[in-house]
Amino acid sequence: MYAFTDIALAAYCPRKLYYRWHEDEYDPPKRDERFELAFRYPELLDPDRRLQTEPIAVTPVTYRCNLGRARARIDAFDSLCEPSSRETFLTGRQARGIAHKVLEDPLAPSIVSVGEPPETGVWGPQNVRAVAAAKALAWERETPVDRAFIEYSTHGVVREIELTARRVGQYRRALRTAASVDGPPSRTRNTSKCESCEYRPQCGVRTRSLRSLLG
Repeated sequence: MYAFTDIALAAYCPRKLYYRWHEDEYDPPKRDERFELAFRYPELLDPDRRLQTEPIAVTPVTYRCNLGRARARIDAFDSLCEPSSRETFLTGRQARGIAHKVLEDPLAPSIVSVGEPPETGVWGPQNVRAVAAAKALAWERETPVDRAFIEYSTHGVVREIELTARRVGQYRRALRTAASVDGPPSRTRNTSKCESCEYRPQCGVRTRSLRSLLG
């Protein structure tokens, strides 16, 4: 049984997962006002509401346009505004963790991210986490769940994903990766992941700036 966040981290960097598992104490990120934006969409869409003081990562015009686009394109937008439950702990056959929202119609989980969305689709680790939540929800309810949502709250962007064979395959590969972490995995070749990693000092990954390479 693995946590949703651990499976997502296995998809991102297995070595980072190893260090997290061997940390004496790990405090997950605390919810803050950026996270709460995902529960205030009707208020934030109100044209009389000033967004200049809100913790958004884009201009007020862009934020409201993004939210308006989500409302127009996503059939379940009203359900995302009023989910049946929030921060719900789900336990599936292979994974467990928190879905930030659970929708009833359609039955689906949603994961809220305060980070930046990709140009299209969702980031790979977030895809894995959303699939894990959908699988756990389906296991608890004993009914198929064929979609999930990822909300980039500080950008007003909402992405709907279907549980395609490719996405489920990514989830299963991440599960296998997590199960295989019994020692430090190989260092990642994508050293851009290392710049902000809290385990970089003990990991020993060395990165060089463009200036040092040219010098």
